[in-house]
Amino acid sequence: MSGTIWSVDEHLEDILAAVKPLEPIELHLPDAQGCVLVDDVVVQVALPPFDNSSMDGYAVRISDVEGASEEFPAVLTVIGDVAAGDGGLPDGRSVGPGEAARIMTGAPLPAGAEAVVPVEWTDGGTGAGPAESMRAHSDAPEGASGEVRVHRPVKPRAHVRAKGSDVKPGDLALRAGSVVGPPQIGLLAAIGRSTVRVRPRPRVVVLSTGSELAQPGEELTGGRIYDSNSFALTAAARDAGAIAYRVPAVADDAETLRATIEDQLIRADIVVTTGGVSVGAYDVVKEALSSVGDEDAAGGGVDFRKLAMQPGKPQGFGSIGPEHTPLLALPGNPVSSYVSFELFVRPAILTLMGLEDVHRPSVRATLDTDAALSSPPGKRQFLRGTYDAEAGTVTPVGGPGSHLIAALAQADALIVLPEDVTSAEPGTEAEVILLR
Repeated sequence: MSGTIWSVDEHLEDILAAVKPLEPIELHLPDAQGCVLVDDVVVQVALPPFDNSSMDGYAVRISDVEGASEEFPAVLTVIGDVAAGDGGLPDGRSVGPGEAARIMTGAPLPAGAEAVVPVEWTDGGTGAGPAESMRAHSDAPEGASGEVRVHRPVKPRAHVRAKGSDVKPGDLALRAGSVVGPPQIGLLAAIGRSTVRVRPRPRVVVLSTGSELAQPGEELTGGRIYDSNSFALTAAARDAGAIAYRVPAVADDAETLRATIEDQLIRADIVVTTGGVSVGAYDVVKEALSSVGDEDAAGGGVDFRKLAMQPGKPQGFGSIGPEHTPLLALPGNPVSSYVSFELFVRPAILTLMGLEDVHRPSVRATLDTDAALSSPPGKRQFLRGTYDAEAGTVTPVGGPGSHLIAALAQADALIVLPEDVTSAEPGTEAEVILLR
């Protein structure tokens, strides 16, 4: 297999065939954020569960305020307060002819009432002109009695939120496969669900390899560079929805690398390495992983491949350890590792989460460039670019070099030049993978 050249699609297909969604678990709502629902969620209680007021004001009968104006207000007797959390008026009273009840936003509409008049349409019980707000009950308990002058009529059910107007029992609240975000958690809580069955967020361990790597903040000595890959890929894993753990760079020593990976398996649903997969004398990832595999399992072990792509030709994929944990070994050049993550690791993470659509969205866009873009024959090239949705154009940023991190930071898209394209002229269309 060492001489085989794999296509991008073949490699991805192999990965997705081997990676299976994580087993479902029941989680409390705060812990379910970012997870994917396993089952449809059906509403058990109406939302809202009762007719309630959408305004602070007065619950009234329609006939009592018909024709009301500031010059000729309707004068009603206030029989009590209905606050949010109350079951209705005290002693089970109803709003009768010529009566009104002060009502607060969210409070249940009392029996007998047919609509709510906003407080701004009344004198607020003061006997003066239009009120701007109600006085607090603690400051003016007498406001729950006496009279109120209503200056405008209302239509039936005005300012009333009807029972079940949001969702009704039996309605489908959320579909299986939905990602549980803040609005979904709010809905689940509103319909009384305290727990939900989801697939957990995958745990991703990311580690860079290379004796030349120093940690940011350290002083650089001769021949060393800062480790950027592990930071970028850890952030990318979190952006994809995973719980990600970054391991400081491991030196070019097979035993050390092997021991580090074995130690990390306890907290990993997938392991991602970067660097050490090429053909150099110090590319130790292949050497280290050759004895960490799970050869006892069908399809086990780690396979190192050459792909017909640029950047990112050297790749590795397999499973390791007693739990057959998936491992993706990415190249060490920063652009190569990031492009490889987007193409292979991100879909694997989303598959573990249980999502069906695991690919970034892609569009067709017109190349906005001064010169033709060249691409090596037989390879699928991924160039960094910025996409203008309004104009429908994409502009390359940086060159094809796999070390150009600054250009990568400016890009929000990947321009795809297929294997059979060696030159793409300005003004022609190309596939564009959107990264944001």
